[in-house]
Amino acid sequence: MSDRLVRVRFAPSPTGYLHIGGARTVLYNWLVARKVGGTFILRIEDTDRDRHVEDSVGKILEDLRWLGLTWDEGPVVGGPCAPYFQSERLDLYHAHARRLLESGDAYYAFETSEELEASRESARVEKRSYKYVRPSPLPTIAQGEAAQAAGKAVVVRFKMPGEPITVHDEILGDVVMPAEELEDFVILKSDGWPTYHFACVVDDELMRVTHVIRGQEHLMNTPKHIAMQRALKFATPSYAHPPIIFSMDGTKMSKRDKEKAIKEGRTPPEIEVHDFRVSGYLPEALLNFIALLGWSSGDDREHFSVDELIERFSIERVGKTNARFDRDKLLAFNTDWCAKTPPLRLLAAFKDFLAVNASPLLKFDDAMLARLLAAKKGLRTFRDVVDSARFLVQRDEEVWPDGGPINPDAVRKVLEKNEGAGYRTLEAILAKLDAFADWTAEGLHKLIETYCAASGAKMGDVAQPLRVAITGSTVSPPIGDSLALLGKDATCARIRRCLSARRGA
Repeated sequence: MSDRLVRVRFAPSPTGYLHIGGARTVLYNWLVARKVGGTFILRIEDTDRDRHVEDSVGKILEDLRWLGLTWDEGPVVGGPCAPYFQSERLDLYHAHARRLLESGDAYYAFETSEELEASRESARVEKRSYKYVRPSPLPTIAQGEAAQAAGKAVVVRFKMPGEPITVHDEILGDVVMPAEELEDFVILKSDGWPTYHFACVVDDELMRVTHVIRGQEHLMNTPKHIAMQRALKFATPSYAHPPIIFSMDGTKMSKRDKEKAIKEGRTPPEIEVHDFRVSGYLPEALLNFIALLGWSSGDDREHFSVDELIERFSIERVGKTNARFDRDKLLAFNTDWCAKTPPLRLLAAFKDFLAVNASPLLKFDDAMLARLLAAKKGLRTFRDVVDSARFLVQRDEEVWPDGGPINPDAVRKVLEKNEGAGYRTLEAILAKLDAFADWTAEGLHKLIETYCAASGAKMGDVAQPLRVAITGSTVSPPIGDSLALLGKDATCARIRRCLSARRGA
């Protein structure tokens, strides 16, 4: 890929949060720009008013900021090619459509939606492919304007040149689209709004975009764009179409899958960037992982920081084969990243996770949150930390409700077995905890070790009953940390409540 004054762009439609496939597109564009000191442009393609979701722009910007993928030109930051919302550039599209009308490369078309659907139905009945038939003779500009003035639904269509078009693709090589597969298409709708194809071509030229990197699902659109560029005497950018991202079962990662899961009462899969943020992934791990969905460094290495990706990335090493989104591998990546991320950065990311989930753990100060992170060795996602620390923000009556234990299995397996050995252990150690002054993780661990040595019990025979008593479950951080984090008063109160629940049984 040429380094010539590189200007790349990401141009999402504001229909919701950023899809993970879109995030990879952003990343590849961003890396190309950062590697050569180029410009990364963010452009909002909001011309499809039927699909426009009002608060989506803010969501997309938030997703990009969370990933750390900042833009050089675009919303908020501005730039020399403003405005960067297509809805604010309608005059530009109308002016260029006029150019095409006057040159004979576009024409007004009067067919109603009913007439077009009838033509498609005829093609279905006759078992042939549908292709729009260009009217003959073509309406004149005067006829088109008169029809518009009369209130008719008039569109502007681009007239394809009737010859094959070759896309020179940086990843796929030359892709030839035969003339018979290219039909005239709408560039201005009857309401005056441009279609995606037309607005995209005009803006790429006016924003001086040199390289277009977008998913392979857009490959079939590119011949249309090249035809318009030639008609308008625009430059043709370098094109690169990375492979599509599929789930491991070979299906596309669709937002509809998430919606379906929610309707069916199932845990929805993470599809959008925000989903992974809410699930407790580090943005560094997610970026590292999606960079490899199509690209390889040429050796066996897989773990890269953002700076290393900037240094190593190149479009030339993006493959043609569709990528598979392996969630187990992403989880392993995130586990590794959590283990090697500096404590202050990990704490900041953890606080962000708590904020987007409105977690009650937000009431704790940084020192307490850092202790929670340190106590959860080998954490896979931040959700693991929250799940193990839930007992800290529960009320005593939530852990040990008056009606009985919330986790009868834990009570049966840990406290009641061996004729209530777990309960006897709690009774014996409660007095020692009541009198204990060094209420630290280290001090408490040593206390339990001393008790084990004196009683002949194993660490698990003491730690598990304590864990069930203070959390209502068999899962928590190491027992010394758990007791220290909960505090002396709450620890002793829950043990007493646990014992009272037994006596009341």
